[in-house]
Amino acid sequence: MKLLVVVDMQNDFIDGSLGTKEAQEIVKRAAQKIAQYRESGGRIIFTMDTHKEDYLQTQEGKNLPVMHCIKGTPGWELCPEVKEAADIAACRIYEKDAFGSREYAADWQKGFFADVEEVELIGLCTDICVISNALLTKAFAPQVPVKVDASCCAGVTPESHKNALEAMKMCQIQICREETLQ
Repeated sequence: MKLLVVVDMQNDFIDGSLGTKEAQEIVKRAAQKIAQYRESGGRIIFTMDTHKEDYLQTQEGKNLPVMHCIKGTPGWELCPEVKEAADIAACRIYEKDAFGSREYAADWQKGFFADVEEVELIGLCTDICVISNALLTKAFAPQVPVKVDASCCAGVTPESHKNALEAMKMCQIQICREETLQ
């Protein structure tokens, strides 16, 4: 079984308070990747950055003082194209208040993903939450191949995106660029 982990493809990271041109450019490819997994019978899960109104008082908020992904706001929602590509009702969604999802990691430990033979990650932001969840996957499933499709990811900046990809390579995460998706 192949597992696709879709990291934080939320409006605030695409065209909202922390949106970037690069994030907007990957939406179509990410939606196509999700549709491919759905059609082939792969498992798809989502992470969603989830904060409360007190965000600016948190450790993260003090270091990144930009309100974003406040639960229940339009910016917190998954982007429509991504939502349409997946059968959301059939997907596990992990709301997380940290870069990496502790609940996702715990599910590996509980054996929820025992049938998974390969994990692929896509989403936002390469240099923060994608790398965090990729490394969590390696920590909890060290014998499972993990890959990241760089063409379906974007970082805070193009430079930090590239740096994160290089760091993941060093941690034996396969980096691929499936630019052939149209």
